[in-house]
Amino acid sequence: MFVKKIVPALAVSLAALMAGTAANAEKLSVAATPVPHAELLELVKPVLAKDGVELDIKVFTDYVQPNQQVADGQIDVNFFQHKPYLDSFNKEHKTKLVTVGLVHVEPFGAYSSKIKDTKDLKDGALIALPNDPSNGARALLLLQKQGLIKLKDPSNILATSRDIAENPKKLKFRELEAATLPRILPDVDLALINTNYALEAGLNPVKDALFIEGSDSPYANIVVTTEARKDDPAVKKLVKALNSPETRKFIADQYKGAIVPAF
Repeated sequence: MFVKKIVPALAVSLAALMAGTAANAEKLSVAATPVPHAELLELVKPVLAKDGVELDIKVFTDYVQPNQQVADGQIDVNFFQHKPYLDSFNKEHKTKLVTVGLVHVEPFGAYSSKIKDTKDLKDGALIALPNDPSNGARALLLLQKQGLIKLKDPSNILATSRDIAENPKKLKFRELEAATLPRILPDVDLALINTNYALEAGLNPVKDALFIEGSDSPYANIVVTTEARKDDPAVKKLVKALNSPETRKFIADQYKGAIVPAF
């Protein structure tokens, strides 16, 4: 009789303890684009729960709202961008968002549904670029590396099409929102696409890109928050989880070179 009474009592105590732990967990909201950022956050969500942090993942499909909502205090942290983009955003919007950790690199690639090799790119071909300053320049730098154009300043990470010094094929450029680029592939000869949007569209950067950045790319994706939250223990726990050996293995197994760890 004693055992029968103590077991239910113990179960009730454990349930109460677990409920109390959940109630005391610190909530941390994170804005992210779907692939691979939200996938990586889903991976570390259970780990953080055990460490007293309840992760609330907010998925966005654009590059503006994740920063704006963190700057406005509506969301705690975001994970979707690289530092050149953050620097450009801070300057344009007069925000003061800061980097708190590096996670991975998404090698930027060029895709086409019309040609299989850049040597088949005709004179006057139409090239689609992202319309934000940092990714637009990143695309131009990659085109320069392929010998298709030459910039006035070969290292300018904020170059625009107006900074092209040499364009032997007389390529034409069309600047569009980054998220729309996979959808307009049939309408252009070549599109320079961020890997997260390529993956969402079912493109394999390793197999489908005509050319792609190397793993030495300086455009590592970062975790970003406000100056006031940069030393928050919950934020530090998030970065630690994203920089864990388990996350590194998941990146290698899941994306097979389409993205590579930056830690």
